[in-house]
Amino acid sequence: MFRLSIAAALLATAAPALAETHVVTPGDGAQERLQEALIMAQPGDEIVLEAGRYAMSDGLSLDVEGVTVRGAGMDGTVLDFTGQQGAGEGLLVTSDNVTLRDFALENPKGDGVKSKGADNIVYHRIRVTWTRGPHPENGAYGIYPVESTGILVDGVKVTGASDAGIYVGQSDRITVRNSIAEANVAGIEIENSRNALVAHNVATRNTGGILVFDLPSLPVMGGGNVIIENNLVVANDTPNFAPPGNIVAGVRRGTGIMVMANEKVLIENNILSGNPTAPVMVIAYVQPYDDARYNPLPREVVVGPNSYDGGGYDPQLDGAEMLLAAFGGELPPVLWDGLGSLAAVEGTAGWSLNLTEAGKGLGAAQPGPLAVTAPASAFDRSGIGAPAALEAQLGG
Repeated sequence: MFRLSIAAALLATAAPALAETHVVTPGDGAQERLQEALIMAQPGDEIVLEAGRYAMSDGLSLDVEGVTVRGAGMDGTVLDFTGQQGAGEGLLVTSDNVTLRDFALENPKGDGVKSKGADNIVYHRIRVTWTRGPHPENGAYGIYPVESTGILVDGVKVTGASDAGIYVGQSDRITVRNSIAEANVAGIEIENSRNALVAHNVATRNTGGILVFDLPSLPVMGGGNVIIENNLVVANDTPNFAPPGNIVAGVRRGTGIMVMANEKVLIENNILSGNPTAPVMVIAYVQPYDDARYNPLPREVVVGPNSYDGGGYDPQLDGAEMLLAAFGGELPPVLWDGLGSLAAVEGTAGWSLNLTEAGKGLGAAQPGPLAVTAPASAFDRSGIGAPAALEAQLGG
């Protein structure tokens, strides 16, 4: 019996401490109490934000691995940054295996939630809203994971971002699903990232609905292996309100899905309606650059079957009147600049600028019907999307 007691004591000493739940309530001192909980949490802990409105005077940060931050719902727990001092993000996460779920951020001076270098991160039912609507002084990004491996964005809603509502940059193994991006400049943007699945989302009333970019001179290069499927991309007709100089300031009002300078991108089974410039646009990067690693052309982009309705009727393009007259009052749904490589399933209606060199602009275009080959083989889906382990991390 004595020996068993010693063994039990040794086991108890060796076992990790049990995970704790830290409950934070709204009211006086909420800012300090919440930030203290984020600092004091240990791996495996959960921080529970009770229902109510929390007045935030400064940004928050989390640098502890394996923490869950849980509210009472995206309309139940609201972190209100209207009185925020400075221009930082609402919440910055720099640790791995973090789950953020069921709360909202309103009016952050900078980005909503940013995670940097944070692997295996889950954003679930998070809302980020700038309540004054589209405005160039709103924060740039709502949901903003960057430089990460393993990202699951599920059931979020972002409204009013002056750059991108849901942005994933310089990352790998990504899923963005079941989310709503409304009245942002770019609804959903995948930039310089690989192995991304964008599925079952709604992108509406943005300047551009879903954008897949590859840009030069960034630490992580070579975006590609992206699937955009089963999304509702409708009425993206908000005038561009990005601050001058932003890359998305050049996005034309009325762009549905846009691929620029990426490789191996599949666009299929989406519903595209009421996107007045182009339901689908595939183009090269046209700005000057000095980066020997960079390829400005779209390559191996595949347009599969999609449903098109009411697109290309008010294009924000030079020579729009002549183009509309030439195509009978409405442009075909797929616009390609003619550079790089594009395949489309049989029966896809489209048109090409037939450019021969990037950066020459519409003045060098020779518009004509789209003439591309059908996909030669099935799209390789292996390794695309967030790791399956993130489903378990999401939990109930």
